[in-house]
Amino acid sequence: MNRAALLLRNVRIGPGGPVRDLRVREGRITLIAGGPDPLPGEPGEEVFDAEGGTVLPGLWDMHVHSVQWAVARRRVDLSAAPTARAAADLVAAAAAGRPGEFVVGYGFRDGLWPDTPHKDMLQAVAPGRALMLVSNDLHTAWCSPAALELVGQPGHPTGVLLEQDCYAAMAALPQAPADVVDRWVAEATTAAAARGVVGLLDFEYADNVAGWTGRVRAHRVDTRVICSIPRDRLDEAVAAGLRTGDPVPETDGLLEVGPLKLFVDGSLNTRTAYCADPYPGQPDAYGRLELPPERLVAVMERAVRHGLHPAVHAIGDQAAAIALDAFDKLGCPGRIEHAQLLRREDFARFARPGLVAGVQPAHAPDDREVADRHWHGRTGRAFAYADLLRAGATLEIGSDAPVAPLDPWDGIASAVTRTDDERPPWHPEQAIPLRAALAAASRGRARLAEGDVADLVIVAEDPEQVPGPKLRGMQVLGTLLAGRWTYRADRADRDDPL
Repeated sequence: MNRAALLLRNVRIGPGGPVRDLRVREGRITLIAGGPDPLPGEPGEEVFDAEGGTVLPGLWDMHVHSVQWAVARRRVDLSAAPTARAAADLVAAAAAGRPGEFVVGYGFRDGLWPDTPHKDMLQAVAPGRALMLVSNDLHTAWCSPAALELVGQPGHPTGVLLEQDCYAAMAALPQAPADVVDRWVAEATTAAAARGVVGLLDFEYADNVAGWTGRVRAHRVDTRVICSIPRDRLDEAVAAGLRTGDPVPETDGLLEVGPLKLFVDGSLNTRTAYCADPYPGQPDAYGRLELPPERLVAVMERAVRHGLHPAVHAIGDQAAAIALDAFDKLGCPGRIEHAQLLRREDFARFARPGLVAGVQPAHAPDDREVADRHWHGRTGRAFAYADLLRAGATLEIGSDAPVAPLDPWDGIASAVTRTDDERPPWHPEQAIPLRAALAAASRGRARLAEGDVADLVIVAEDPEQVPGPKLRGMQVLGTLLAGRWTYRADRADRDDPL
């Protein structure tokens, strides 16, 4: 990694901080100084005048599905489909212009649809075509009969595949050549850097250590990556001696081994989140328990014994309670991913040392209507980030991209405002302060100091002076990864803010 000498002049040091000069050497902040006269430049040193912009710790997206995110940018957009039939028509129209292709749509939300997806609907609008429609939350794959044949699910009664069946079907999709997908993923890290991102936690359903090692060797990668391990690769990880937090050799510090990903339940939109109360109108429907408590503890115990921290997906309140019980029993560090609905008695349990709540604030405004319907009467404890903070929890913000845009400013704005449009804030009592949101979006880094690794983002304005809704459009002037520019706005961009 090229770690050139750099002097940032006229830069505000953190929100509300003083304007100073900041020097970077060998990938670290070596000097923060201020006074009536600017620091003189040194031989060979690049000088960047931030013109009063603010430097912050670089931002992380702590929940990404990298390949799904890169590929979704090239799929048929179903996010605006108000009905199953409308989604089917969108994909059929795309298929008409792509003869012979397996056509995939992405982004539908069926939690409020008045009609029901079925394979026959797809067969009717595009007879004989292989079509798959993937839900926004990645927990449902709606397939045509021809697609079911190709993904190894012939004869499925409805063509609507949930949870593990969905993941298996997506894994069986015809793929672009591996080198092409790797290029798409690498290019997506450059897009992320343009929004101030310096690192990702990748929860792709793949051999992420090997996949990212190949990408780093073949392409320019503009973020650090924590490479999670799917449950079905636990044996391989143990045999390879992988341990959470270890650097991946020969990747120039860009990669580290991540946690083991486990699922307790499904999702809200798919109505498979495992809850203490039944879903409305379905007295026996509590969601889906993907990993019973005794099995969860057994798998977690084996992982911990071999140095792998668990990251446990739990969206419903009963699933979160099961995950917390397992962490209490084992006393190990790890993560609970999503924690969207919680029992009141469980907030304080997130204060356990070494436990992180990996949350996605952008999901709250996205899912508010679905939550109001399917979690009616309980939404005061849904996406309850203020209550988690008050209880002493450690929060880390992610997007779950492609479920939400890979843009930390979207998550920060949603955490602070509890809305993303003209609607009034949803449960505004669960909004969190800006500084807490910034820290949660930067792996807990709340301030800059000499000696820190120079993973930094420079923004045009002091975030504390930006109205909450406008945080989403924060202008990034530059992003540095160990002192290397991964993004830098040109002068025209700086003169024409968003």
